[in-house]
Amino acid sequence: MSTPIKQQDINRIVWNACDTFRGVIDPSQYKDYILTMLFLKYVSDVNQEKRREYLEKYEGDEARAERAMRMERFVVPANSQFSYLYEHRNEPNIGELIDIALSDLEEANREKLTSEDGSGIFRNISFNSSNLGDAKGKNSRLKNLLIDFSALDLMPSHLAGSDIIGDAYEYLIANFASDAGKKAGEFYTPAEVSELIARLTKSEPGARIYDPTCGSGSLLIRAGKVVGSNNFRLYGQEANGSTWALAVMNMFLHGFDNAAIRWGDTIRNPKHKEGDSLMKFDTVVANPPFSLDKWGADEAAADTYNRFWRGVPPKSKGDWAFITHMLESAYEGHGKVGVVVPHGVLFRGSSEGKIRQKTIEENLLEAVIGLPVNLFFGTGIPAAILIFNKGKAANKNVLFIDASQQYHAGKNQNKLREEDLQKIVSTYEHFAKGELAAGVAEEKYSYVVTPEELQENEYNLNIPRYVDTFEEEEEVDIPAVQGEIDRLEAELTEVQGEMKVYLQKMGL
Repeated sequence: MSTPIKQQDINRIVWNACDTFRGVIDPSQYKDYILTMLFLKYVSDVNQEKRREYLEKYEGDEARAERAMRMERFVVPANSQFSYLYEHRNEPNIGELIDIALSDLEEANREKLTSEDGSGIFRNISFNSSNLGDAKGKNSRLKNLLIDFSALDLMPSHLAGSDIIGDAYEYLIANFASDAGKKAGEFYTPAEVSELIARLTKSEPGARIYDPTCGSGSLLIRAGKVVGSNNFRLYGQEANGSTWALAVMNMFLHGFDNAAIRWGDTIRNPKHKEGDSLMKFDTVVANPPFSLDKWGADEAAADTYNRFWRGVPPKSKGDWAFITHMLESAYEGHGKVGVVVPHGVLFRGSSEGKIRQKTIEENLLEAVIGLPVNLFFGTGIPAAILIFNKGKAANKNVLFIDASQQYHAGKNQNKLREEDLQKIVSTYEHFAKGELAAGVAEEKYSYVVTPEELQENEYNLNIPRYVDTFEEEEEVDIPAVQGEIDRLEAELTEVQGEMKVYLQKMGL
């Protein structure tokens, strides 16, 4: 092709394809159909281009080309090729043909596209489902979907950059999140928040990076990208089957073929282990579900991995359960943890207060960062980021940042600007390097707190206790106010007198 395909070209074509499902099923559901079809089209186009290259290399020898194709990233059976489905787009059983194509693609790539128990990434989606309407309506929608995607050329040699398809996938996930309401938080962390956590926990080359509640994988991918090289390994786990499938596809579309994304409940059944112990990581990042009810408290006391030795969080609020898991999964001596939490985590008492106190006394907590309201899809409540460091060494102080007032106010959702991210990261880096001593403050923004101060406040981490953001009201000029009241009362008396005259003239 003469003109390389850019990300906005992909964004436009695929977003228009969403019209096929709008008004038929919920956005939180049709994202699975759209993103699955995008993945299938990409895999098919890559496969097609590679096959053509091998045929050219082996001078048309089909047998040699087929042998070479078995060593490629994906094996794509003939009936799983997008071109095959497009050719059969008018068949009355097109939904069934697509389902078979996906099943055969899974079977041909079991190590990559199935979980440990053999469940494939497409198990929770059916293009032959009655959810897509009656037979006539469903066939029409699927035909239009195939026609829309046929306009996409995703062959790597035709793309304007190596990460174009991955970035397009992220763009689509973000747009689906904006449409999905409360369900959005189940699969997506806003890009600016992901970027902030990634920078705050920046990993060194060679790092193992882990997200125990990885959603569609966006935060995990950003944490990898800030490393600055390809020398790292990504690990994730996700409890929701449909979202786990999105994460697996997301990794492949970004070229992270060696990412290990597992499906399952991280608290009840952590999948990343070495022998009988939890696997350890250099960096652990997450945006866990806020205050999750029924997270597994009944089983926590007898936890096989002894993760809850600091205490068991309350049954109805699993925040500290996820934080505890993350701390126990980080390497001793240097592991870092970055986690998004609701503000209640900072000050709630009872068992949560005891766990919080122990983590502070262990000198694990490094920073508490308050974020603006309305950053997250599906909830307007403010959140904070906690940074833990298992290598704090001699520095026992904790940095508090109140970044709640620095953001771009959007119509439906607020956003952190680049200058907001830079200020937070710069302040944190100065502290981490030992350049901010105890008691050092930037007015109404940050403050370095000593262990003694935390103890005096009974280990309450509520940010306003340490960063004073109180705005004094202007002093009221009492004599001036009284003068204004007197003037208004005089005007009122005059108006009332005039009204009385008018009423008398009217005989009232």
